[in-house]
Amino acid sequence: MAESQSTNLSPIEVQDVEFHTDTQPYSPSSILSNEPIKLDIEHAVVEDDPRLWSNTKKTAILFIISGASMFAGLAANIQNPANAEIEQQLHASSGDISLSLSLFILIQGNFPVIWSAIGEIKGRKLVYLLSTALFIIGSAIVAMSKTIGLVIGMRIVQASGSSAVFAMGAATLADIYEPHQRGTMMGVYYSAPLLGPSLGPIFGGALTQGFSWRAVFWFLVIWGGIIFLAFLFLFKDTFRKERSVTYQNVLNSRLGEQQSSEAKDESQNISKSEVGGENQTTSKDIEAQRTVIPASAIKDIKLSIADVNPLPAYLSVVGRKNNVPILIASGFTLGLTFSIAYTSARTLSMYYHYDALMTGLVLLAFGVGSVTGSILGGRWSDRTLTRLKAANGGISFPEMRLESTKIAMLWLPLSVIGYAWVCQEQVNIAAVCVMLFLIGFLTAWIYTITLAYIVDANTGRSSMAVAANSSVRGLFAFVAAEIAVPLQDTIGDGGLYTIWAGVMVVVECMILLVLYKGRKWREASVEREKQTK
Repeated sequence: MAESQSTNLSPIEVQDVEFHTDTQPYSPSSILSNEPIKLDIEHAVVEDDPRLWSNTKKTAILFIISGASMFAGLAANIQNPANAEIEQQLHASSGDISLSLSLFILIQGNFPVIWSAIGEIKGRKLVYLLSTALFIIGSAIVAMSKTIGLVIGMRIVQASGSSAVFAMGAATLADIYEPHQRGTMMGVYYSAPLLGPSLGPIFGGALTQGFSWRAVFWFLVIWGGIIFLAFLFLFKDTFRKERSVTYQNVLNSRLGEQQSSEAKDESQNISKSEVGGENQTTSKDIEAQRTVIPASAIKDIKLSIADVNPLPAYLSVVGRKNNVPILIASGFTLGLTFSIAYTSARTLSMYYHYDALMTGLVLLAFGVGSVTGSILGGRWSDRTLTRLKAANGGISFPEMRLESTKIAMLWLPLSVIGYAWVCQEQVNIAAVCVMLFLIGFLTAWIYTITLAYIVDANTGRSSMAVAANSSVRGLFAFVAAEIAVPLQDTIGDGGLYTIWAGVMVVVECMILLVLYKGRKWREASVEREKQTK
């Protein structure tokens, strides 16, 4: 069936539809037979299919969510150049400042689970608007704060508001792009928040030096307002309930309750007629007949947030054996990048005597490397997927995409070791910039590919899969932020990042394990989930 065609199933046919996450698109001829229709839920027929929108509309959506993710990335790091002034004016300790940063990253990583549950029922646009409004409010109150306690509290509000785009952004791209296009688009999208660790110190340093630390947060208020207006007037919701496993599970539960109730009423009516001497019979028994639910009744079923508990969907994602190693690998990768962004600023300040602005300019090498790796890694993964699909007789599966990570695996641990001892020996700043660029490039290359895999391998629950990924990354980043400075002070950059190089070897082994074993694990998980329904 051409993708541009639209088919409306009757209520009887709706009951016969079986949603599958790992099957090929169904054949229209199955509608005319008595066999259940097996739908690939990603290609379920919907009205105004987002995947059939024009490239111009898709690009506009990509631009908007990239802008939103950029301010989410900026918000975590833009405070750093202002920390000294905040300590002085609000009579805060370095521990208070560290707590505000680590709590921000922890909440930003874990709150997407809540936003994902809302997005799978009420759609993407409402989540974007609510979260952006929350971010604006939090930023404005931080800018007016008189105590460090209020700053910490409102930074948590900021984090919860800025976190939604990390779950919804990748899910939105999954709504509008086919799997063979996602690697490239994920690379473009993810390049925006990767600029945060680099642009944050530059903007924060310039605003703090030119005005005050409060100007940093008023800047975030203005940027958040622009993004809010873009979502309000330019963004069209891409969510379609027919393609959401979460929505369909709740809807099927509702329909099952309705059918059971009607069947029970019908059985009681038959029993009464037999007692009254009217032994009426029909050509088919009751169990053989399918209850007809009017189409209007299906359309009238309205689901609310109370209908969805995010925990089962979250556990379903983290319970899949193929997901766990990728989630852990993703967490360690962010832990490394967050540790570098945090400790390199101290290294440049203490040993190279750079101010906030110069530090930001050096860290720009890390950001440029990250953006380049994200874009090129995404494109390379799409090409790899297309090539392997052709070699496999036109049949693809998500694990094929992970093959494209191999090209970066040899160089990442070596680059981390190089950075470790370049900083330890305090060599020329050009060498530091080169190592920062390489680490940014290689970590972004691998992460973009694994993010696309997480979306592809969790069809119908893309937003929850990305939320679970964000949750694990937030936890790892929180730990990395808490231990980075003590370890740097104890064993130096050389010891700290030699350990991180060893961790990256373990990360790469996890990815290779999923590459070779993941398909079997994933298919077993899908079958197990079907049997438990």
